[in-house]
Amino acid sequence: MSSDSDVSLSTYDESSGSKLARKAKEAPFVPIGIAGFAAIVAYGLYKLKSRGNTKMSVHLIHMRVGAQGFVVGAMTVGMLYSMFWEYWAKPKP
Repeated sequence: MSSDSDVSLSTYDESSGSKLARKAKEAPFVPIGIAGFAAIVAYGLYKLKSRGNTKMSVHLIHMRVGAQGFVVGAMTVGMLYSMFWEYWAKPKP
């Protein structure tokens, strides 16, 4: 067996908490999207009893669309942010 096929197990020792922290530093808009999604869903569930005469399915669809829209918006802003720093804000050689 060659040394090229040996894989260090230390690369797989990363816990989920440290992995999330590393991902948050690489892409800060991912945790923002997750938090916004959770907040919108929590607010929608809180407002479930006071929805008036709106059908349950319509209320849930509106809640889902709002949460998905927030996540897509956070991903878009994150992509634009990274593109700005990658292509326009980089110092010219």
